Amino acid sequence: MSAQPVPGTTKQRIVEATSRLFTQQGFHGTGLKQIAAASSAPFGSIYHFFPGGKDQLGAEAIEVSGAGFQSLVEAVWDSERDVVAAVRAVFRGAADVLVASDYADACPIATVALEVASTNEALREATERVFESWHASLVARLVGAGITKRRASPLAHQIVALLEGGFLLSRAGRSIAPMRSCGSAAVALVEAARSS
Repeated sequence: MSAQPVPGTTKQRIVEATSRLFTQQGFHGTGLKQIAAASSAPFGSIYHFFPGGKDQLGAEAIEVSGAGFQSLVEAVWDSERDVVAAVRAVFRGAADVLVASDYADACPIATVALEVASTNEALREATERVFESWHASLVARLVGAGITKRRASPLAHQIVALLEGGFLLSRAGRSIAPMRSCGSAAVALVEAARSS
């Protein structure tokens, strides 16, 4: 598979290419030579910017792609009229991305998180920081919609878990049916929390 280089500084191109390749192939399935080629960067520049090698590059790519995904979800969420419409739009958008990418483009964090959680502490911590940031963002939006913080915190975990599960099942089955089911479940949970 040949990836197109991304614009920006050499370091930005390396990080963005790494994020894209990790999303599609995972951490272990992505080599440094492939990253150099996909980013149109000399191989030596990877170690120039990331003297800690693939682990250091991986941690930065995880955090950058996690922040980008969070910004995208927040923009979709914030464009809707209420919390229920926002949740529905996020899951609908996720399904659209899956179809448009032929099920290759999903959550930029989950693929790596599943691989490294038990084997690479630095990368596990990077994925944990991303998930904590997503959780905090969702809690703030749920509380802003009138849901108590006590209820919003577990609800935010449930929404993230449903979104991640939807990505996993939809990619494996090459069908958006799981993402739609997960979206319906998330909407029902939010409606119940809002009305209680």
